[in-house]
Amino acid sequence: MYTEQVAAFFNELAPDWDTSHTHDTKIIENILDYADIRRNMSVLDVGCGTGILFPFYLDRNVRAVTGVDLSSGMIDRAKEKFQDPRVRLIVEDAEKLQLGTFDRCVVYSALPHFENAVRLISKLAQALNQDGRLTVAHSESREKIDQRHRGSAHNVSVGLMPASELASLISPYFQVDTVIDNDEMYVISGVKY
Repeated sequence: MYTEQVAAFFNELAPDWDTSHTHDTKIIENILDYADIRRNMSVLDVGCGTGILFPFYLDRNVRAVTGVDLSSGMIDRAKEKFQDPRVRLIVEDAEKLQLGTFDRCVVYSALPHFENAVRLISKLAQALNQDGRLTVAHSESREKIDQRHRGSAHNVSVGLMPASELASLISPYFQVDTVIDNDEMYVISGVKY
């Protein structure tokens, strides 16, 4: 039921998402540096929305990007924007996917919309190659994210846990080497054991 609520919420917002939400390019580039997104890599973008990060991945000459989102409306918008053959888009619950493996996985501005972070992390660990990297990030502070989600999104989000807590949840699967929780961004990243 929760995933249906999240999908419906974002389907309603999808038509105006790109004009109503802005992202700091410099912070996104920093996040993708922490995520170690490089040429010829395959990237799984979980909760990809309308493909906010896709131009950045493509500029880094990745081999392939697979975007997954619960919202068919968000995926439809992404399909309108990206005709690049390196981009594959899927409407699905990331916790139910069987896609093969990837070099990198990024969960950008989406973690609070997953009801069970432990279950998601376990699934994403399976979706990464040996030495693959998982990065969970927001281009704003945890406080700003939580404040926004207390508004209209309160029924479809859980609080964003402190970065140190998420790092602990990730550490059974990944060697965490980046934990940032400041006024500018929230980033946890690690390499699969």
